Amino acid sequence: MAQVLEFKLPDLGEGLTEAEIVRWLVNVGDVVAIDQPVVEVETAKAMVEVPCPYGGVVTARFGEEGTELPVGAPLLTVAVGGTAGSDASGDAGASEASAVSAAQAESSEYSGNVLVGYGTAGPAARRRRVRHESAAVAKAVAPVSAPVSGSAPAPASAPVAGPVPVISPLVRKLARDKGLDLREVRGSGPAGLILRADVESALAAAETVAARPAPVPAAAVAAVGERVPLRGVRGAVADKLSRSRTEIPDATCWVDADATELMAARAAMNAAGGPKISLLALLARICTHALARYPELNSTVDTAAREIVRLPSVHLGFAAQTERGLVVPVVRDAGTRTAESLTEEFARLTESARQGTLTPGDLTGGTFTLNNYGVFGVDGSTPIINHPEAAMLGVGRIIPKPWVHEGELAVRKVVQLSLTFDHRVCDGGTAGGFLRYVADCVEHPTVLLRTL
Repeated sequence: MAQVLEFKLPDLGEGLTEAEIVRWLVNVGDVVAIDQPVVEVETAKAMVEVPCPYGGVVTARFGEEGTELPVGAPLLTVAVGGTAGSDASGDAGASEASAVSAAQAESSEYSGNVLVGYGTAGPAARRRRVRHESAAVAKAVAPVSAPVSGSAPAPASAPVAGPVPVISPLVRKLARDKGLDLREVRGSGPAGLILRADVESALAAAETVAARPAPVPAAAVAAVGERVPLRGVRGAVADKLSRSRTEIPDATCWVDADATELMAARAAMNAAGGPKISLLALLARICTHALARYPELNSTVDTAAREIVRLPSVHLGFAAQTERGLVVPVVRDAGTRTAESLTEEFARLTESARQGTLTPGDLTGGTFTLNNYGVFGVDGSTPIINHPEAAMLGVGRIIPKPWVHEGELAVRKVVQLSLTFDHRVCDGGTAGGFLRYVADCVEHPTVLLRTL
């Protein structure tokens, strides 16, 4: 007899307590293998596929696509070790039993706890889908129950029953951002699949209707503003920044620096051949050397123990703006990396951020953040510390400005540097010393040679 096991939404990583179901990858009745991805979820940090640690037949799913579930809530149930309700005397039962056996044959053990972004404890070779993608699409858009013979087809305006037939997360996001109910959209794709063109057509039709003049009630004295839910990445950013400002007594200091020599040094390095070195990588090298001199800023505050914890390694976060919002990927052991290695890692993490494939491991564990807001064409800012870190260095745009150089007025490439720091871990003298050292390295890159 089959044993029905419940698979719950696993722990999603540091600070993440819920996730939104973007797309189910299996349906009730499907056979799943151990460590096969069964659902795609979007957390406040990344979009990931969740693998199931059981092999067998899916007997139930919990939550429609678009639903937010807390960690620990049931995701689905899987029947293992039997035919899961099949007809013992029919071919269907034998077929299902054979399929279950095949799924379980991939591993005779439960694969362990699921860690989103990393898969489960089993080998990567096990984490594959049993069904072909074409079959997955067909099943994903299939109605929950078959229509009664002879009944009339549902009108185009009727809501879709069961899971909304949408595969693309981008299509779902477009509809969610515009406030469109996908259950009211009739898909033109295979088996009724809703495509981007369907959503855009529905939005255009809604705008046409909205553009028609309507009588204004006499009682209406003000327009109702748009309400945007604080969820996903935007909600996580709001919570983190609010916590930072609530818990951390921060202060900011800033200085203008002549970056002409730094830009010339980078140009000379890149002209010598080999992999190109990014400006962000050079600034990261300067930061890690400055933190070695001022370790107070590479720390965190344990409020419960009333202790300052100085951290042994520099895991450097950097702010990256994406279509999903602001994220802060982390470069591990940045203090031990070369400029070339830093350039490669910044490029890899930036591309993953744009594709929405960063894992929780890529986004947690930072000890200091570098924020290059100069890419937005602004000169200065007062950064908010990335809780629970102790400081953040902000870098404005580098532009030609009048500057006194060697006693003469000249046009130099000038940048504004700003440091926001936790006043609990140090005082202004330490923060000013750190920022001055960074500025000296920007103005005279040969300063770094003394520390190599």
